[in-house]
Amino acid sequence: MDHDRGPKPLIVQSDKTLLLDVHAPEAEEARAAILPFAELEKSPEHIHTYRITPLSLWNAASAGFCPQDLDRTLNRFSRYEVPPGISGGFADTMSRYGKIRLRALDPAETSGPGEELLLTAAEEPVEREIAAARVLDEYLTRTKGGFRLKLTDRGTVKQELIKLGWPVQDEAPLREGEPLEMHLREQTLSGRPFALRDYQAEAARSVLGRGGPGTGFGVVVLPCGSGKTVVGMAVMGILKTSTLILSANVAAVHQWIDELLDKTSLDRDQIAEYSGDSKSVAPVTIATYQILTWRPGRGGEFPHFSLFRRYPWGLIIYDEVHLLPAPVFRVTAELQAVRRLGLTATLVREDEAEDAVFSLVGPKRYDVPWKDLERKGWIAEAVCVEIRLDLPDSLKVPYAVAGKREKYRIAAENPLKEEAALELVANHREDRILVIGQYISQLEALARRLKAPLVTGKTPNPEREAVYGAFKRGEIPVMVVSKVANFALDLPDASMAVQVSGSFGSRQEEAQRLGRILRPKKNRNSCFYTIVSRSTVEEDFAANRQKFLAEQGYRYSLQHWRQAEES
Repeated sequence: MDHDRGPKPLIVQSDKTLLLDVHAPEAEEARAAILPFAELEKSPEHIHTYRITPLSLWNAASAGFCPQDLDRTLNRFSRYEVPPGISGGFADTMSRYGKIRLRALDPAETSGPGEELLLTAAEEPVEREIAAARVLDEYLTRTKGGFRLKLTDRGTVKQELIKLGWPVQDEAPLREGEPLEMHLREQTLSGRPFALRDYQAEAARSVLGRGGPGTGFGVVVLPCGSGKTVVGMAVMGILKTSTLILSANVAAVHQWIDELLDKTSLDRDQIAEYSGDSKSVAPVTIATYQILTWRPGRGGEFPHFSLFRRYPWGLIIYDEVHLLPAPVFRVTAELQAVRRLGLTATLVREDEAEDAVFSLVGPKRYDVPWKDLERKGWIAEAVCVEIRLDLPDSLKVPYAVAGKREKYRIAAENPLKEEAALELVANHREDRILVIGQYISQLEALARRLKAPLVTGKTPNPEREAVYGAFKRGEIPVMVVSKVANFALDLPDASMAVQVSGSFGSRQEEAQRLGRILRPKKNRNSCFYTIVSRSTVEEDFAANRQKFLAEQGYRYSLQHWRQAEES
């Protein structure tokens, strides 16, 4: 212990959990240092719990970390002696990355040009384990030096192997795709200077590497408002190839189109929209996840999956990759010969399919703590406040006798939240405010009382974009929005959010909603208010939603409000 600086911030336990004392002098440095190889589990007021998992270690290994790097980090920040043997466990798990490799078969070995790959194991016991895995029988054929597999089974095999505890180091070649001449502008269309920020350039390089085997695919994790779209365009500018971009909704499609026209040399006829509104294809095509996963009947085929094969794509960008729908995993498994980039503010998936993202899109190549970008002024400083309200007396008995799901809805739609939201809006007249919620009836009531427009998933796209435009121009100071606010909503002047209800304990939703207000504003911090019903299940769900933000260094202050009950 350094008595001059105070106690070290980290307590390392033999079960691979790390306890971070958030009040210790080096807590923020320790948090940033362990993020590449540890995942947050709990984040109450004083001690945050992280766990080192196989997936977090494989991500670290793929990023070039070795067990000695982890040892140095733990020894530097640990308050007590690191338990003996724990680093040996790290080494065993991390060594699994690279034990199994995929490469192209030599032309003399394959039955057709580029149609088969070779899966090799570094050790005989590993090879025997692969041979004994019945789930792989239909995909692998024993051959000299390893196993042959079809190119189209590349992703499926990788996905099955990671479930067995074996991440694959994929060194098979990636196709070039149709050439597309494009570059980033030095000035935007409006004449403003434009250049990549240092972290954006570094993120693009981290995915592409030096162009050798095992590069050209991966995930970049950056906060909302920090320019993930620019990272995608930087990768496009380096590769200069036809690109398919998959995004969360039509609003995101249009934002991509606007950004590409504003900051690259592409012309409008080189960019196409593939959505419910328009289904055209061009060298750069932007599609929605919704249209790709549409099918006429529950058991039918997905007719729009053909988009993946209708053009010689050289790059696929998965925007908001944490939202990647399960049906798209099937196609992504087949398209392993295409360079691919995943963009997200958080790799947290509520279905716990992070290992599928690792296998099919790529490992995490770049991550930067949100607080680092905040300190440098690239995203706004955010003040996070949780306001707790009592349930009105009239709802206490109905709440007590309700089932678990109904309990949550009663708490989420607490009518006293309306008064609190109105008071917050009245106290922040200088801000551009988003009021965000889960339940439409609650949002309709708020929109009426605030005399503000309401945007939901049912709002037609032209009307939705007209409201967004009015908000951006300052003609509308307050906007009420449903879950559509969670995904790729570009409202750079929004400086305050009031969250009245959410999707149970979704951490990814919390990150996305805070991200809506993180674009930097001159001389103004951003405020993120969450209104929660006191002594209800909503408190527990709110605590889970806040986990991800706690990992990024944000702290919620807690306020208890007493609202007068409506007569």
